[in-house]
Amino acid sequence: MSVYRKELRILSSDVDMHRRLRLSVLFSLMQEAAIAHTEQLGMGRAVTLDRGILWVVTLQSAQIERMPEYDERVVLRSWPGRTMHVLFPRYCAMDTEAGEPLMRASALWTLLDARTRRLVFPEKCGVSIEGAVTGDEIALPSAPRPAVCTEERDFTVPFSFVDLNGHMNNTRYFDLAEDCIPPAAGGGRLTAVSTEFSREVRFGERLPLRWGRDGDRWYFAGGAGEKPMFRMSLTYQYGSEQRP
Repeated sequence: MSVYRKELRILSSDVDMHRRLRLSVLFSLMQEAAIAHTEQLGMGRAVTLDRGILWVVTLQSAQIERMPEYDERVVLRSWPGRTMHVLFPRYCAMDTEAGEPLMRASALWTLLDARTRRLVFPEKCGVSIEGAVTGDEIALPSAPRPAVCTEERDFTVPFSFVDLNGHMNNTRYFDLAEDCIPPAAGGGRLTAVSTEFSREVRFGERLPLRWGRDGDRWYFAGGAGEKPMFRMSLTYQYGSEQRP
C-alpha cells in the first residue's frame, strides 16, 4: 500500500492570530505532500512538468475535527485513489503525534497541457498511478451548494498569488476567502470546507467576488456570469461567546 507520511511541527509563520493553522497553509501542506508522493511514485516533474504537462486540482474538500495549533507536532498522510478516466483522486489525513484525528480531506486532480490549457489524457502521456485504500478516506468532493450572496468586491490577482503553473495557486483562494468573510478573524472554528475550480485565474486578471451566509455555512465565489471561476463553502462552529 503506497501512503506518503510526514511528521511536521506547526511554525509561527503557519498560524493565524488565534494560533491555529491557517486554512491556506493546511492546503499548501497537502499540496506539497501530493507533489512529493507523486515524485516517489515516478510520476513527478520529469513525466509531467518538464514535458509541458501540469497537475491541477479541480475539486477539494476537508472535514476538520480541530485545527492544530502553534508548536504542535502532527503527522500528515497522503495517498492516491483509483484513477477515474482523466481524474486522479487523492486523500489526506492529519493526526496528532498520539494519533488523535485532526483532519480528513479528498481532492480530484487532472492533467493540463501547459500550452493549450486543455485536458490531457493520462494514457497518452504515460501517467499511471495505482490507487490505495486505507479506511481513512472521506467522500470525494462535490461542487459547493450556492447561497444568497449579500456582499461583493473586486479583486485583481497579484504576482505573489501566482504559482509555477502560471495561475493563482489554489491555496491562495482560502486566504482571499478568510480575508473577506468574518468568522476566521472572529475566532470561529472551521469544521468543513469544499471548493470547486472551474477555470484558472491568471496574473493581473480582475476577479469579481461575492459571498453570503446560510446559517453557520458561508458561500464564497468569484467570476462574472452564471458560472463562477471558483466557488467555496466554509462551515464554522462558534462558541457561545463568539456567536454573532
